[in-house]
Amino acid sequence: MALPINIDELLHGNTVEWDRIELKKGWNPEDIIHSLCAYANDINNWDGGYLIIGVEEDNGKAKLPPIGLQVQELDAIQKKLIELAHKLSPVYIPVFQPYLINEIHILVVFAPAGDNRPYKAPISLSEKRTERAMYIKRGSKTVKVKDGSDDERRLIELTARIPFDDRINQTAKLNDLNLRLIQNYLKEVMSSLYEESTKIPFSELCRHLMIAKGSEELLRPTNAGLLLFNENPDKFFSGAKIDLIIHKNEVGKDYTEKIFTGSIVQQIRDVLQYFKTNIVEELVVKSARQAESIRFFNYPFQAIEEAVVNAVYHKSYERENPVEIQIHKDKIEILSFPGPMPPITQAMLNKQRVVARDYRNRKMGGFLKELKLTEGRGTGLPIIHKSLEENGSPPPIFETDENNAYFLCIISIHPLANSILVSQDELRRDEDKTLKINEIKDINRYLSLSVSELGDKDREAIRARINNTIKKVLHFCTEPKSNDEIFEKIELYKNTKNHNHHIKPLLEIGWLKQTIPDKPRSKNQKYYTTDLGKKLLAIIAIDSNSGIKRIPVASSNIASVGYDAENNILEIEFHHGAVYQYFDVQEDVYEELMNVPSQGVYFTHEIKEKYSYNKIK
Repeated sequence: MALPINIDELLHGNTVEWDRIELKKGWNPEDIIHSLCAYANDINNWDGGYLIIGVEEDNGKAKLPPIGLQVQELDAIQKKLIELAHKLSPVYIPVFQPYLINEIHILVVFAPAGDNRPYKAPISLSEKRTERAMYIKRGSKTVKVKDGSDDERRLIELTARIPFDDRINQTAKLNDLNLRLIQNYLKEVMSSLYEESTKIPFSELCRHLMIAKGSEELLRPTNAGLLLFNENPDKFFSGAKIDLIIHKNEVGKDYTEKIFTGSIVQQIRDVLQYFKTNIVEELVVKSARQAESIRFFNYPFQAIEEAVVNAVYHKSYERENPVEIQIHKDKIEILSFPGPMPPITQAMLNKQRVVARDYRNRKMGGFLKELKLTEGRGTGLPIIHKSLEENGSPPPIFETDENNAYFLCIISIHPLANSILVSQDELRRDEDKTLKINEIKDINRYLSLSVSELGDKDREAIRARINNTIKKVLHFCTEPKSNDEIFEKIELYKNTKNHNHHIKPLLEIGWLKQTIPDKPRSKNQKYYTTDLGKKLLAIIAIDSNSGIKRIPVASSNIASVGYDAENNILEIEFHHGAVYQYFDVQEDVYEELMNVPSQGVYFTHEIKEKYSYNKIK
């Protein structure tokens, strides 16, 4: 059976760190059994590693194309691997799979962290020597543990101590794991296991992904499986959610609160999308000392992304505390419980790089790494530092207490943003006044405000100045479109008068741009909606009632579906409360969605990645 990983990504070290991969030019059983023992002992909680047999090493990286193995050699090695596994004490069974790379055979062995550490292996496979020893990984090297050493004491301390996310959940059943979420994951990471997932028993699939353990008659999910592949993990872990609070003033009494639920992956993506849509802004300052304007972000998105993923990944799901995100006028605070694992202290957090010895959620971290939501061990804090520095923002603040009871990350707003926000505040109005918008170009100064700062009356005033033709053009051009395509869409003749009336104004105010601006009359010219134009669409779309009537559907993921035939907009409400609009969706797609047996599966494969969209709630 295929491994739940993309083999090309693995060979290039893109999804698994190189010190978790051993490249073996040929078959050396003594080296192999020592490496299996080291990965099984998993002293660093990395969740094991990979042995790739038939690939030569070149300065620590895979030398491609591979040398490979002969077919008859491949069969013999697989049989020998099973024999070697039984020589470990206690017995330990790795997972292995032959692959064909450029018509060359290789063997990939996944050696996951063992549940019964410490493990011992024969020092030698010679029949004359019977001594056994523990082995561990030191970076990319396998080393023997010395008797009486700190490493030996630490391994003994780890006896039967399995990280919480890798433990069996005795309150859950196998059908609490969601096949659709599992298949979405396998498809996204481009695992060849995706094709097999519809053909093999569900229990076998879950075992192979190591998200279920136990006997055949009592197979149960692991905690990591429920966190990643259940749509409501907060049913099993009350702290498995993200609580986001937006403060409207410094006192703290006036605020709004949003709670993000769903699978851990969905929570991360929904929160990050909220930041992209509502909080992160690119700002421009004119400088008297230089001709060029200064461009920067109030908060660099990469720093927020790393901080959010770090909080979700490293928190303890044994506790009831959710991840808490507080958005103030001048800073963002991201709080998780408990703090970093020993021996990390506040003094160590003051440095730009922190090297951790233990990881709280080893299994979950492996899945997040495959999805490219986290870069790997020890890189999160340096990335936050670097992205803030490159943006010209103040350095981050990381806090914990002497008991490591919490971990707090504070990201301050860019110092120049304050002056811009003051001028933006001058645009704000009393609640009883109406925005003064005489021409559509006047709207642009209000687009500098974040979406969350505009009230319902603001949006009503803006919406009143935007006619259906403008909306149609901007929605249609979220992907580049030609002049002919645009006028066919808005059902007008293509002539100079109509171009000057409907297209030229949108170009002048920056809501549309040309793909070939240097050759405006090029026959290959196309037009696309700018970020400013998309911001406008988001503002006029955000409403408790968008005007599109939605019909409830029987789906575990989707709550209701609506369709605007005039503008080809598909609107979908999900059970976790979010509402998305998908643009340029033909009516037959909407009809198919409403008539298929599973709206969730159809949405994933036919809509999710194929249409541009805006989140409106």
